[in-house]
Amino acid sequence: MVDEMKENVIKIKRFAFAVRIANTYKYLTSEKKEFVISKQLLHSGTAVGALYREAEHTESKPDFIHKMELHRKNATKRYVGSN
Repeated sequence: MVDEMKENVIKIKRFAFAVRIANTYKYLTSEKKEFVISKQLLHSGTAVGALYREAEHTESKPDFIHKMELHRKNATKRYVGSN
């Protein structure tokens, strides 16, 4: 039961994050006419959910933890690369 609640919190947060990214993308393209960085933002921001879904389908808890650590490092590189 506790694991299900944790899973739901992650799903809720990643969905909310994806919505915020999509809304920011819409704002940047429609209001600011910015298309290059906004496209990268959309790609990087929505990748978080896709990477989590990939980790979610691992066969064991250690595999899940390993995948999440790899994806965290990847997300950090994307963030640092965008500065």
